[in-house]
Amino acid sequence: MSDSKNDDSENKEPRERLESDPPEASAGWGWRYHHLGVPVKEKRTGERYLADFRMYVSGFGHNPFGIETMRFEPDSPVSEIIQRLPHLAFEVDDLDKAIEGYEIIGEIGSPMKGIRVAMIISDGFPVELIEFERCWQDTDDSQ
Repeated sequence: MSDSKNDDSENKEPRERLESDPPEASAGWGWRYHHLGVPVKEKRTGERYLADFRMYVSGFGHNPFGIETMRFEPDSPVSEIIQRLPHLAFEVDDLDKAIEGYEIIGEIGSPMKGIRVAMIISDGFPVELIEFERCWQDTDDSQ
């Protein structure tokens, strides 16, 4: 599966999607849905505080649809657009390739060992791209 640039990053007219078609990001580029991040103002049950971002998150670990709420402190360093608008997050195989041609919000980050994250803008909306380091053990004994 390869992560290729999308048509709007090259200023081309995107192909019209039928109601029954999956989005190009997953069907064509191989991006895999990870979660939906939703900014909220009210406290939520089971919130976890992320001190570096001065924000609270909840829902990710138990919501069957991958919905994660995000509540921000007034002095949070997180970009205003992420604090204001929901975002979709996709797992990608090659983050550097996936972000080509997109406006990036902030810096590529590594919230923990083995994970790289970038936020991009697509049609005015934030999209999170996540690359996980995969450790595959080669089980082919013929080499």
